[in-house]
Amino acid sequence: MQHTLYRAAKAEPGRRFHALMDKVYRKDVLARAWLTVRGNNGAPGIDQVTLAKAEEYGVDRLLGELACELREGRYRPLPARRVLIPKPGVREELRPSSIPAVRDRVVQAAVKIVFEPVFEADMLDCSFGFRPKRSAHDALQVLMDEHGRGRRWVVETDIANCFSAISHDALIQAIEERVCDRSLLKLLRAILRAGVMEDGQVRKTDTGTPQGGVVSPVMCNVYLRRLDRAWDEADGVMVRFADDVAVMCWSRSQAERALARLVELLAEPGLEPKTAKTRILRLEVGGEGFDFLGFHHRLVRSTGFNGKRPFVFLARRPAGKAMRRARDRIRQLTDRRRRLRPEAITEEVNLFLRGWVAYFKYGHSAERFSKIRQYARMRLALFISKRHRASKGFGWRTLVTLSPNELGLIGMYGIVASPRPFKDWRVRPNAGGERRR
Repeated sequence: MQHTLYRAAKAEPGRRFHALMDKVYRKDVLARAWLTVRGNNGAPGIDQVTLAKAEEYGVDRLLGELACELREGRYRPLPARRVLIPKPGVREELRPSSIPAVRDRVVQAAVKIVFEPVFEADMLDCSFGFRPKRSAHDALQVLMDEHGRGRRWVVETDIANCFSAISHDALIQAIEERVCDRSLLKLLRAILRAGVMEDGQVRKTDTGTPQGGVVSPVMCNVYLRRLDRAWDEADGVMVRFADDVAVMCWSRSQAERALARLVELLAEPGLEPKTAKTRILRLEVGGEGFDFLGFHHRLVRSTGFNGKRPFVFLARRPAGKAMRRARDRIRQLTDRRRRLRPEAITEEVNLFLRGWVAYFKYGHSAERFSKIRQYARMRLALFISKRHRASKGFGWRTLVTLSPNELGLIGMYGIVASPRPFKDWRVRPNAGGERRR
């Protein structure tokens, strides 16, 4: 079904789809939506119905009731539960997140399954965030390739309050460019206007799509599609990952034009760049770098050891915020107040490190991987010493000497895949026997 919708939308760019709602409440679509929601293992909404309670109630029963309500037009979403979560890598700064009820997440996931292929056919190559078969590493590779072509000037910015500033009316108008199914449009309006519950009160506004909702990232991409379509590559090569934007330019004058054009295009839908994160810089050896998608990018010169000629390349490694977030998470997992065996603590640390390393290994990250692993070792040693009310030396001896493999703590060496211009990041360098640099 998704392939059929995508091919139809791709073949006829001006086509408007009028029969989509009947696919939202199809049994197989709702079943796939449930698997998506169950796999994310999210928290309950304002009704306090957890995934376990939903399974106890009966998945088939729940999906049958949702299908009936959607078919008869009786479905009404509940307000989302507003929570404040720490912003990754930024201490003492909280980010609002909205948690819909389980039943509402299933409906949103079903809407996304039907809704996404229609608009995916219109998305441009400069957009990478929350799209199928596209990832942050694809966006990072574009920066690497453009640097390889000689672009040294960078415009970096972040769209301020992107999810909360989206106008409902303007978003529905953007959706109506491709969808004319009144039932689906009514459902989307209901999802947008459900509001959030905060401090015991329901708050409804005419702007914003709940950050945390299943369908919100797709709506954000649909809303920002006008920015992608209006962008001219004569102003530079733009890379957009949801609300994070970077533009690679040839000169300072082009970078200044690009920034002015960005401000102009964002003002049309009522958005603006975040002042604190907007700047223009030139990549040069010994100069400053910039952070994008968790990585810090900086132009460096190789040492040229063993008689090899030095060369200049764009290095990327985990940014300072990413390092702080990793340390904070390890510190949380190894809190001495936790009543678990050291082996169980190590398993939880390994689970986090595997995911963290899987993302950051596509970069020049070996040195920072060593720092994070050493920090994890230190925290485990402290946990052991506190658990046994002994000295720090006892914890280190237990971890390093008495344990044959440091309690099973994973290694983080020899796994880095250094990126290069015009080379697929999925292919590990030197995999084909090419000469090492």
